[in-house]
Amino acid sequence: MTTDRHARRNAQPNIVLILADDMGWGDLGCYGASAISTPRMDAVASAGVRFTDAHSSSAVCSPSRYSILTGRYAWRSPMKQHVLHSYAPAIIETSRPTIASELQASGYSTGVFGKWHLGLDWTRTDGTRVTAFGEQADLDILDRPDQYPVEDIDHAQPFAGGPCDLGFDRFFGIAGSLNMPPSAFLSQDRTVGVPTLPRDIYMAGQNPGLKVDGWRDDEADLRFTSEAVDWMKECAGEEEPFFLFLSTAAPHRPCVPPARFHGLSQAGMRGDAVCLVDWMVGEIDDTLAELGIADDTIVIITSDNGAPMIFPEDGDTDHHRPNGPYRGQKGDIWDGGHREPLIVRWPAGLEAGLVRDDLICLSDLYPTILAAAGLSPSSGAAEDAVDIFARLDSSDPRPRGLPVVHHSMGGAFALRIDQYKVNFCTESGRGFSAQIRDDGGANRAIFSASSREDGTVYDAKHPIGRIYDIDTDPQETTDLWDQRPDLAAQAHRMLCEITAGADSGFPCGIGPSVAR
Repeated sequence: MTTDRHARRNAQPNIVLILADDMGWGDLGCYGASAISTPRMDAVASAGVRFTDAHSSSAVCSPSRYSILTGRYAWRSPMKQHVLHSYAPAIIETSRPTIASELQASGYSTGVFGKWHLGLDWTRTDGTRVTAFGEQADLDILDRPDQYPVEDIDHAQPFAGGPCDLGFDRFFGIAGSLNMPPSAFLSQDRTVGVPTLPRDIYMAGQNPGLKVDGWRDDEADLRFTSEAVDWMKECAGEEEPFFLFLSTAAPHRPCVPPARFHGLSQAGMRGDAVCLVDWMVGEIDDTLAELGIADDTIVIITSDNGAPMIFPEDGDTDHHRPNGPYRGQKGDIWDGGHREPLIVRWPAGLEAGLVRDDLICLSDLYPTILAAAGLSPSSGAAEDAVDIFARLDSSDPRPRGLPVVHHSMGGAFALRIDQYKVNFCTESGRGFSAQIRDDGGANRAIFSASSREDGTVYDAKHPIGRIYDIDTDPQETTDLWDQRPDLAAQAHRMLCEITAGADSGFPCGIGPSVAR
């Protein structure tokens, strides 16, 4: 590192975290995509550091987002598997430190724009609030189409437990994914307008509910971007640095990018939605340049989980492999479910053009971002995260120090130890690969009884799993469980130590057996 860069690195930088929704490892040009053009993200990668072995803590969105903001695994929270429905209560306690609250306490302006999906304590029509904690806790929080108590929610009243109670000065976004109600923007602690009209249902997988008059799904990400840009410009006039968290709705279903993005990729409408994300990155990057603060701003680009491969809008997944060479897809315990693109650029503090294969969990962003700002996590916070700041401009690989715990949509566990991955299930772990592909015809319900055979999840009746050498077997096809009972026992012991004291659902009292 040059002396000038070392000196400038001591100042508190602005921080921009861009989190895409369902963008796979193989969706970016810099990760090998040829069917999708991503010039703006590729440019950030060429000017920064690109990681090839980074993982979300879960193969689905709510739990992985929880881990990014808190530095801890989501199975420590009230949510043990799957994702939240959009009227579920907040699963982050307002007393718990987050990246935003730590930065805010140090003088940062903090803003989040886009998808939230970590629950909100909505006001009911009887004046009470939904909650995930205490004696009145509502633990029926997982997503399913018949879950939304629309008639019980008073949309004219503010909600609690949202971003502004967790360290963000500014929030503009939506409650959950774009396929979930309500179809309304949220600003600070309430909806923008009161949703009273039935939502438009134009594809399988969209959940019924209410919308505000004039709502359009295809305009959501455009609005998030414009709001984020305006907020950045406001912050640039202040002396304090800012933390921007831009959480895109794309390329998650329903994959409805604006018309100008149609046909930009050769990977279906989902590929076109990745092009929309790339445009959003460009808008943010152009604003940083316009404001003259690009050199002193850390830009981080990643995704919350792997890409799905079962929907009509996913295109030909033999032609374009959205999760690269890795087996599986969104929801799966296989690497395709949670191996993510991760790009970090900081002209004032990092060398350009580095590619690292260090094992990373996205929960590590919590202490790493704080370290870049000259801060440390509060006592007891971010217990499942490791500060990787020192690695960002080093050419030498360094061990993480802690194994990474993987978690599937169905609640199955895996443990990554160096190049070995120990799956405590025999197939996807009840992920998307267990589901019938939605062809727009008969098989329209993804989470239904009509699912493929998906092996077993580790329990008293099935104390078996799979072991793979990810370095030599990225497709996870050569099982080493029977050959390496020592590694199975070690991983079980380590996972029991990590989950100790948490209601994780992992059967620590059941030792591993051989597969046959």
